[in-house]
Amino acid sequence: MSVAIVTGSSGLIGSETVKFLHEKGMDVVGVDNDMRSYFFGSDASTKWNTAKLTDSLSRFSHRAVDVRDEPGINALFSEFGSDISLVVHTAAQPSHDWAAREPLTDFTVNANGTLVMLEATRKHAPDAVFLFTSTNKVYGDTPNDLPLIETETRWECDPSHPFAEHGIDESMSIDQSKHSIFGASKVAADILTQEYGRYFGMKTGTFRGGCLTGPAHSGAELHGFLAYLIKCIVTGKPYTIFGYKGKQVRDNIHSYDLVNAFWNYFQNPKPGEVYNMGGSRHCNVSMLEAISMVEEMTGKKLTYTLSDDNRAGDHIWYVSDVRKFQNHFPNWAYTYDLKRTLAEMVAATQERHGAK
Repeated sequence: MSVAIVTGSSGLIGSETVKFLHEKGMDVVGVDNDMRSYFFGSDASTKWNTAKLTDSLSRFSHRAVDVRDEPGINALFSEFGSDISLVVHTAAQPSHDWAAREPLTDFTVNANGTLVMLEATRKHAPDAVFLFTSTNKVYGDTPNDLPLIETETRWECDPSHPFAEHGIDESMSIDQSKHSIFGASKVAADILTQEYGRYFGMKTGTFRGGCLTGPAHSGAELHGFLAYLIKCIVTGKPYTIFGYKGKQVRDNIHSYDLVNAFWNYFQNPKPGEVYNMGGSRHCNVSMLEAISMVEEMTGKKLTYTLSDDNRAGDHIWYVSDVRKFQNHFPNWAYTYDLKRTLAEMVAATQERHGAK
């Protein structure tokens, strides 16, 4: 029996991982206690996804355990022991703004929770592959020091800079920058995961995501900009753009493409490695551009307010250079571009909210 443990299993990446691994023939144990509803309110609850996974996947079981609960996590790992071949840790507090409200909660979920998961893996399934979903926010606001050019609809990196053609690679410093409290807690988890690979020799892989998106995203104002934007346009809810004239650029990777990257790593793990993983030059968009595209797809107009106050530590332009991962795993390739991703998300949001 090959067992996969997936934390945050009812969230965007977690649920995509569950479905992918189940299709590959693995028994999957999902760990999710719906903390997202605590972070962002009942509208962001993932209970609907827990029910959907439980009803549709015969080899999936759900455990409502908090990743900070060391005895509870150890009991779970003890139950399956050496049958565990893969741990995918996606559970997190994911918002800049929310982290500043409750720094202790943010840090214990993101940093302590990751440590609990790493230790449980080391004790009970040391040969398992451990994958951690980090974030581009570990680079703090250093990307904002890049030479940027303002165009009609977006900010762009000056073509003379080495990052302009392919995006930001893993050589960018994570030091001496403003990370936000959230970014700092993810740095701690990121470094811990690397260290368990380099110091203990575990098969750990760290994926520093750009904007991760897809139809299973329970978008909220404080997290998941594309999902929340689409929800606002579909349901007629007003939207606020925070800073940078709405021209801030994010690269977006569909959850399926990220999970497929996880699978490629699982087949040939490289302990302690770190990868920038996002939409790269293949799939990136500014907020203004995204609004225009979704309005065209839905036939609806968004009512939005443009605030001059950008979020602390937020990026003006971020595009991931994924060439390191592509070089290590040449069989991996994107299957979703921006239009296909948006169309799938629009359809799913319309179905979920009964709106056309």
